[in-house]
Amino acid sequence: MNILTPTADGSNTLFNEEIGEHYHSAHGALQESKHVFIEAGLKHALQQFQQPSIAVLEVGFGTGLNFLLSMAHCEAENIKLHYHAVEAFPLGKATLVATGYHQYVPASVWGDFLKAYPSAINTEVEVSSNCQLQVSHTTFQNFETDKRYDLLYYDAFSVRHQPELWTNEVIAHACKFLKPGGIFVTYAITGNLKRAVKSCGFNIQKLPGAPGKREMLRAAKTI
Repeated sequence: MNILTPTADGSNTLFNEEIGEHYHSAHGALQESKHVFIEAGLKHALQQFQQPSIAVLEVGFGTGLNFLLSMAHCEAENIKLHYHAVEAFPLGKATLVATGYHQYVPASVWGDFLKAYPSAINTEVEVSSNCQLQVSHTTFQNFETDKRYDLLYYDAFSVRHQPELWTNEVIAHACKFLKPGGIFVTYAITGNLKRAVKSCGFNIQKLPGAPGKREMLRAAKTI
């Protein structure tokens, strides 16, 4: 069962009773998503690639907050967004509405997302003229695709509560989906994670973390 919970910045998250963890940081769901995935991830990647489109793969779609903020930014900048997420337990539409995330994106982005979301489960759909979304309903360990992506949002639950998604094998599985030059970004940073990503041919960066975390990881694929 998921319990709607306010976080320190006023935005809501969900507490997953089965996993025993919040979907986002209790220090602030919105500010964590913006800091880690939009500022350190999406905006950095767009600056690096200087191209009119970007392909994003997300591990752990959850409440859809990272997608909503990504779509809003790309719509504002007229960037075409191809967004593919992997989610073992997709949330229902009513649960997404209950988060209150409509207040953080334009009404058109929110409305288009809610309209497209049910059809996006396991099928690529056009959310807007600039945005495509697909949410693969499967475990990440079983996920496969021939597509390669510019940017990877690694937003699984923490290693403490979901250690199976932080093994060397699963991190290598994630890294293979990035194009040469592609960017891996996550809220977490551990010695094992750094070694696992580096062994896949990435340059590692330690960046300041979102509130509540000292550091986070960003890495660029060199091969």
